[in-house]
Amino acid sequence: MKLRPVVKGLLTFIPGVDKILPTRGTGGTNTAYYCYSVWIKHLTMLWKNGLRTVPNTVAELGPGDSIGIGLAAMLSGVNRYFALDVVKYSNTDFNLKIFDELVSLFESRASRTHKGWPEIVQLLDENRFPSHILTDEWLQKSLSKERISLIRNAIENPEFLDNDIAVTYMVPWSESDVIEKESVDVILSHSVLEHVADAEEVYKALSSWLKPEGLMSHQIDFSSHGTSAKWNGYRAYSEFLWKIILGKREFLINRLPVSAHLNLMEKYGFDIFCLMKNYEPDGIERKELSSAWKSISDDDLACSGAFIQVRKPIP
Repeated sequence: MKLRPVVKGLLTFIPGVDKILPTRGTGGTNTAYYCYSVWIKHLTMLWKNGLRTVPNTVAELGPGDSIGIGLAAMLSGVNRYFALDVVKYSNTDFNLKIFDELVSLFESRASRTHKGWPEIVQLLDENRFPSHILTDEWLQKSLSKERISLIRNAIENPEFLDNDIAVTYMVPWSESDVIEKESVDVILSHSVLEHVADAEEVYKALSSWLKPEGLMSHQIDFSSHGTSAKWNGYRAYSEFLWKIILGKREFLINRLPVSAHLNLMEKYGFDIFCLMKNYEPDGIERKELSSAWKSISDDDLACSGAFIQVRKPIP
């Protein structure tokens, strides 16, 4: 067992310690290239599975250090972007820096050389760019000087919600009515749904926001996020020990296995049309599981990640 997660959890019980400890970001969206790569992956996979136009309105759950993934979406032609988080990591100056770098990446049709899972290189052109989606003709419009200026203005003035091009950054969000019902074309998240404290309420909200025939694209990471030496070692911890590791933090990881996410998606009416699972062979064995996880399925125990895309059907 790693001692550092226990110590960090215990520290959260000391009044005022959160004010003296350094605030850390989430990682990932602190670089434009990462944001560019993640957006291209979700867009390309959605296109592979039936999307045939860049959506007008996109919502992202848990953007993290920047709203760069959403800005990449806007540079691809999205007009309205909602970013929803529980902690304010992002700020306008940093978002503008990421935005300027993203403009250069799109203008040069930069190769997506980022290696990750699932790999999409076979779906891109010889330069590793989704030119079958973002054609030169399309990008000429989405990257016009006028439109880039409007997006920049939306980043600087997120309170102006009546504009055709708008950025809305909501932190913290807690109620489903923060976004108008059935107003969003695509919802996405990347390594976020493993962190949400109340997954059922989140999926209920996502269902409310999404238009009929709207799409969702989620990548979920079931690894320990540093709480154990082995990637799924947290399932060996007793519930008492896990409460200490969690401490008084609002979120860490919710430990839900892939089947729990799939069940919630089905409960709230989503049709699953893409399900990809990643497996790690070097996790803990069944005999090491704590009593709380003794009945977990072999598939849930071995699944370290999932890429899931769903559609909200017409009632």
